[in-house]
Amino acid sequence: MKPAPKSRGAALPREVRIIGGLWRRSKLPVADRPGLRPTPDRVRETLFNWLGADLDGWRCLDAFAGSGALGFEAASRGASEVVLLERDRSLAASLNASRERLKATTLRIECADALGWMASCAPQRFELVFIDPPFDANLFAPALKAAARLVVPDGFVYLEADREFKADDAATLGLTVHRHLRAGHVHAHLLRAASNA
Repeated sequence: MKPAPKSRGAALPREVRIIGGLWRRSKLPVADRPGLRPTPDRVRETLFNWLGADLDGWRCLDAFAGSGALGFEAASRGASEVVLLERDRSLAASLNASRERLKATTLRIECADALGWMASCAPQRFELVFIDPPFDANLFAPALKAAARLVVPDGFVYLEADREFKADDAATLGLTVHRHLRAGHVHAHLLRAASNA
């Protein structure tokens, strides 16, 4: 693991900021955990520009919550329900503390394994599912398959990965690549579920 830059100081907490909406500029702590890699600000800003600034009434799932940056951002922008899944108990406790501090009543934090939780969830439950697992955990394919069944027709799955997922890979799951960007080592994909029409 690469050491933190000396200018940051070992005792200083790491944080991410919510970019838009009700809690704009509010900070969320980022714990020092292997594989925890919050979505970069630029990528989050682009993603929510793709989705539109207002997510009023949307139901969202942040399946590998970590810092909670994606789920809190969605709630800040008007989502009516956001479920954050985090299997690490201390990270889940930190997410709950942030939820209470911001009085984020539309958020629910579940201390659960993402793949197991998604497998037991009712289909077509969400307008948007965020999939951002640790890059070295080999979870992209199973998580994407699980997420594809949870979104409503015309709903979205956001996948953050260390490589590009092509249209053919998405098509086998009934998804199309709506948008894609690369920022450094991060590939951000906004995938769309097929319409019933």
